[in-house]
Amino acid sequence: MDSMEVNKGVAAILVAGIAFFVTGTIGDMLVKAHKPREPAIKIEIAAPAGTGAPAAAPAAPTPIGPLMASADATAGETIAKRQCLSCHTFTEGGKNGVGPNLYNVLGSAHAAAGGFNFSNALKGKPGNWTFEEMNAWLQKPTAFVPGTRMAFAGINSEKQRADVLAYLRSLSKNPVPLP
Repeated sequence: MDSMEVNKGVAAILVAGIAFFVTGTIGDMLVKAHKPREPAIKIEIAAPAGTGAPAAAPAAPTPIGPLMASADATAGETIAKRQCLSCHTFTEGGKNGVGPNLYNVLGSAHAAAGGFNFSNALKGKPGNWTFEEMNAWLQKPTAFVPGTRMAFAGINSEKQRADVLAYLRSLSKNPVPLP
């Protein structure tokens, strides 16, 4: 390659750089950016822990018994597969993933799935997974068991939680009785 070819390459790069710079400068002169007086979306930032008033606790979930009468396990399966399948499995003898296998979870003790390393917070929670407890867990896991490692915001809809509970109930050879 001779020096004339090298000069052409360097000149092309310089011309392109100058063209981008000039175009950007002219664009900035023609279009003036202006800040709105108020932001289009207001973002409320909570006060840091230990300052101001304490945060309000989430509302207690509605009693699940009446909702279970109209719960749809098929709809619950769809919801569970959409929101839970990335971390959990649902088959009998299924492997644990990021979260434990959920087969036969209703009626079992908290933090009882074999081979899964639960958080100390959940290990310290006494009792079994009842419909009421699972309903509160599905609404907001971090409110039900502060310190849990489960990174799931929760399901706001009471109907959807009841549907998921109906599906979880179906994942057993001996389903627990309805509340």
